[in-house]
Amino acid sequence: MNDRDKRTTARILTVNHAGEACAIRIYQAQIFVCRRLHRDLVPFLEETLAHEIEHKTLFRDAMPSRGARPCRTLWLWGLGGWILGFVTAVLGKNMVWICTEAVEETVHKHLEDQLFFLDGKDDALATLIRSIQEEELSHLHHAQREISARNPLTNLVSGIIALSTEVVIWLSTQGDSAQMARAIKRL
Repeated sequence: MNDRDKRTTARILTVNHAGEACAIRIYQAQIFVCRRLHRDLVPFLEETLAHEIEHKTLFRDAMPSRGARPCRTLWLWGLGGWILGFVTAVLGKNMVWICTEAVEETVHKHLEDQLFFLDGKDDALATLIRSIQEEELSHLHHAQREISARNPLTNLVSGIIALSTEVVIWLSTQGDSAQMARAIKRL
């Protein structure tokens, strides 16, 4: 790999690790609220939280050999995730599912871009991302099955969550996420 590709690979790991840290905080906040308001959601949220903790560890373990470091603004990802999780859980069960769907759909697109970029460059990392992507897609599909209604408020919240996710990914990859997406569109 050339130096640019090595930097992009390191950024992929940095943003994926940060994304998992954010997801952990989203689910922790949702569990905090749902234990009081929506107890039937807690088993799914706890299972999903366990997946995200494992994913974060896997990405962290892959960092040193690729010259990657955790994101400098990891605390901001965590704070944003906790606020998002808390607010969506307070807004109700449906908003928990809307939140999961919006985040996972956006993440899935970026994972696809990452896999395209890594093709032939880092097969081990691509395999790791594919294995994690399977669980992330199961979270997405579960949320989609559980969404009870869509309305202007859910659409607005979903759009804000998706846009916010895109922005933090772009900032954390220093624009590499947009470059990867453009490269795919050129094919």
